[in-house]
Amino acid sequence: QVQLVESGGGLVQPGGSLRLSCAASGFTLDYYAISWFRQAPGKEREGVLCISSESRSIYYTDSVKDRFTISRDNAKNTVYLQMNSLKPEDTAVYYCARRGGLTCDDPFIANWGRGTQVTVSS
Repeated sequence: QVQLVESGGGLVQPGGSLRLSCAASGFTLDYYAISWFRQAPGKEREGVLCISSESRSIYYTDSVKDRFTISRDNAKNTVYLQMNSLKPEDTAVYYCARRGGLTCDDPFIANWGRGTQVTVSS
């Protein structure tokens, strides 16, 4: 059974950092691009970052450039989202998703995780 499980969310003060994890099971992570999305209250889900099977990163949201990075550890079947200099507007539920193939330009989303809440507030 294919599963994606996010973890690492929580409450953090503005300027703080969090590292989210996306643990994959039921498939070989090496062969798939993985994306992070987020959905803030009252807003549509938006893409944040994607990492290809060759660990090339693509940013979907300019507001996170220079603050967020994505990485993967295929041996641990895990993709990470490192978030630094967090702002209140980063508050959202963060989801990881398996794309249909190796690259981030694959339009198909094969699986979604259930999400992890990130709240940035003083």
